[in-house]
Amino acid sequence: EVQLQASGGGLVQPGGSLRLSCAASGFTVRHYSIGWFRQVPGKARLGIACISTNDGSTYFDQSVRGRFAISRDSAKNTVYLQMNRLKPEDTAVYFCATVECGFGVRGPSNWGRGTLVTVSS
Repeated sequence: EVQLQASGGGLVQPGGSLRLSCAASGFTVRHYSIGWFRQVPGKARLGIACISTNDGSTYFDQSVRGRFAISRDSAKNTVYLQMNRLKPEDTAVYFCATVECGFGVRGPSNWGRGTLVTVSS
């Protein structure tokens, strides 16, 4: 069974950093493009980053570009989202999923359970 599990959320002060993990089971992450999404109450889930299976190329939404990084550890079968210079508006529930990664984060499937990130002083 294909499963993804996001973890690593928590409370962090503005300007701080946090690293989220997306652990996969039932498949190998390097064979799939993996994306990160976030959602706040009352708004649609937004794709913010992805890493492509083909060449490891990445995409970032303008809201996080230059502050977030995405990486893949094949040995641990995990994809990471490193979040730096966090802002209160980054507060959301973060999810990972298998996606089509290119000019955007598209076609999500195999949603994992989300992890809450709260940026507040």
